[in-house]
Amino acid sequence: MIGRRLRRLALGVLAGVFGCAALAATPAFALQRAKPEEAGFNAERLKRLDEHMQAMVDHGQIAGGVTLLARHGRIVHAKAFGARELSGEPMPMDAIFRIRSETKPVTGVAMMILYEQGLWQLDDPISKYVPEFANLRIASGVDAAGQPILTPISRPPTMRELMTHTAGFAYGIADDPSSPPDKAYYQAGVLQSGSLEELVRKVSGLPMFSEPGQLWRYSVAADIQGYIVEKLSGETLPVFMEEHIFAPLGMKDTAFYVPAEKMGRLAALYDADPVTGKLVPAVEGAWRDVSRLPAAPLGGGGLLSTAGDFARFAQMILNKGELEGVRILKPESVALMTQNHLPPGFVVTTNGTTGVLKPGPRPFPFAAGMGYGLDVAVAVDPAASGAPVGPGTISWGGSAGTWFWIDPANDLFFIGMIQRLGGVGPGLDAQSRSLVYQAIERPTEVALGPQSGQHPAKTSSKPTAAR
Repeated sequence: MIGRRLRRLALGVLAGVFGCAALAATPAFALQRAKPEEAGFNAERLKRLDEHMQAMVDHGQIAGGVTLLARHGRIVHAKAFGARELSGEPMPMDAIFRIRSETKPVTGVAMMILYEQGLWQLDDPISKYVPEFANLRIASGVDAAGQPILTPISRPPTMRELMTHTAGFAYGIADDPSSPPDKAYYQAGVLQSGSLEELVRKVSGLPMFSEPGQLWRYSVAADIQGYIVEKLSGETLPVFMEEHIFAPLGMKDTAFYVPAEKMGRLAALYDADPVTGKLVPAVEGAWRDVSRLPAAPLGGGGLLSTAGDFARFAQMILNKGELEGVRILKPESVALMTQNHLPPGFVVTTNGTTGVLKPGPRPFPFAAGMGYGLDVAVAVDPAASGAPVGPGTISWGGSAGTWFWIDPANDLFFIGMIQRLGGVGPGLDAQSRSLVYQAIERPTEVALGPQSGQHPAKTSSKPTAAR
């Protein structure tokens, strides 16, 4: 016990001084490489993806980007496009990107590590771990002064609902006039809190968006999960992720901020000028400063990473919880995380990128046939949406323009990274999928020889003490 506490103390000191990325003692060796033909791709057809990305650079839609495609445990295509910043140096393959909401599946893995330790159950009430949520309320009308009248919710939301955005919480990531609860979150500065404890305290006194279990609504749920990780493990969220996920997987450039010595690899963030449509430097609040460890590390959107680092995370998921002999999760936990948990009729209304920073008055369905697992979207019926992916494909994106999908049926994953707020509309994710799958020639063939990460697995996660 004493040794564990000393180790946590040392990790905490290092994280504060150097940033969590500096703690990754395990070298981040690249996944094995393979020629496209060796993994069942037509190399000439795959060039259409490059042409599409380069066209977006040439037309001024993005400054640059990185794409990475892997199949059967090997990287078959990886390329950088454009520049790290406009009129600057070329985009490096190891550029660091704000992955924003792609943090959510990482937080989901952190939660599942604690689930395997028996520290929580899916149908437990959230208030069992967050007592502040014992008296959550919902607006039932407005008073004479126009202020919401708050009444208690009918029942406590569960952990399953928390991890599937069906608990009824709002988000407050934007000043959404169509949603009084989101507007209240925004005005209260929920995401700008000084700690995760303060974030939870603010949420406990604000109106819910809906009763628990009534609909899917993108929310502050993963940030609440980050607080639960801290409370159950006795570690800060950055230290827990570093110790149990990043270091074991060799994700040496993934953290909640960018240390000074790596700032030269940070991709510049842009927005579109509302009048001209041209790229302009993005203007965001001080709480989005990525040059220092945040006061409240957000489990819903705080991480930065590289395509290479996230590839290692994706391959771990594709390998059912292990990579290169290190097991992060049991196969059963990955299966539980990546299956659909939504009741029939629930509609997912974003892909993590589109409609998040500038929500419309009526949220659009992300895609027909799309469900949601534990902190990640799941393709339940790809044919219903016209997507070429296999059933069970999981995916998500980030509001700064990143996106990924992991397709177990075709044993592949794809990572796309740009830095333009809101991406370039709802089409980039779908276009990149079409361009990848049109290049597959042998959809069901399995490459010969050992795949990356296919070794007898040893567990990396150490038991953590509840407090």
